[in-house]
Amino acid sequence: MTADINIDTANLEQLRDILVNKSGDVKLANRFRALFNLKSIGADQTEQPEQARKAVEYISECFKDSSELLKHEVAYVLGQTKNLTAAPYLRDVLIDDNQQVMVRHEAAEALGALGDSESLPLLKKYFVEDPALEIRQTCELAIERINWENSESAKTEKLEKSLYTSIDPAPPLATDQSSSKIEKLQQILNDQDKPLFERYRAMFRLRDLGTDEACLALASGFDDPSALFKHEIAYVFGQLCNPVTVPSLIKVLKDESQAGMVRHEAAEALGSIATDECLPVLQSFLEDKEDVVRDSAIVALDMYEYENSNELEYATVN
Repeated sequence: MTADINIDTANLEQLRDILVNKSGDVKLANRFRALFNLKSIGADQTEQPEQARKAVEYISECFKDSSELLKHEVAYVLGQTKNLTAAPYLRDVLIDDNQQVMVRHEAAEALGALGDSESLPLLKKYFVEDPALEIRQTCELAIERINWENSESAKTEKLEKSLYTSIDPAPPLATDQSSSKIEKLQQILNDQDKPLFERYRAMFRLRDLGTDEACLALASGFDDPSALFKHEIAYVFGQLCNPVTVPSLIKVLKDESQAGMVRHEAAEALGSIATDECLPVLQSFLEDKEDVVRDSAIVALDMYEYENSNELEYATVN
């Protein structure tokens, strides 16, 4: 039975079978763990290029799944592999109107994370034409991210080495006197007249500063009208794992007027932070009317258990 396989010792094909739920009885949390293990193989293009290509192919099979949460995570993971063989799969998802907006947004973001210049014409098309604001904003960020990576600024800007290994939608603002002042960064973060890419750069600079004051400045971003922007704030809080963010995350998760993509990210952040007050809150959302929030509560509770166990980390690769 697929469900009985040890995920941490499974081979490539067994991981695929767990991820796609071949047996039909694999828990969602275990499918996520299989995904993270496949991600580490997919990123290893130097030592095992053929295995890496296969891992990307197997991960991409999951875009046929019904779970919006899992497909969105699949897109994110493909971007994080830095494996350009993932680009065609991600482009197909972006142009597929039958996929949920949250999944298509993550595919566009992943193309930016890959730094895939060949995707620029498609990203520019959807930046102009897509009816969903979340897709247009994501394409805007992905275009700017790719352009920045290929610019002189990327070579000359002094960036603080981040504690986080994620490839983000925007690099943090360069280190200089003004970008260490939290009040100034908060002003940029919330300035609707500034380009979205610059506001994201302020967001990730605040994350890298990481103090309680920086976290509270980031929390002010939850007042933004953009669901995309708010979901990124919640994601950043999941990376920071600072308990000072818990009240704002609980407020967002409980607010049913927030988009599913925002509430889901708040739930997963609470699972990462894993303080005692997070547990009953997450349990209360196991029956939420939104599928993506229910699924996120399941995954978040699994993360909570790991954070409060003797396991070294949630999965082989974060």
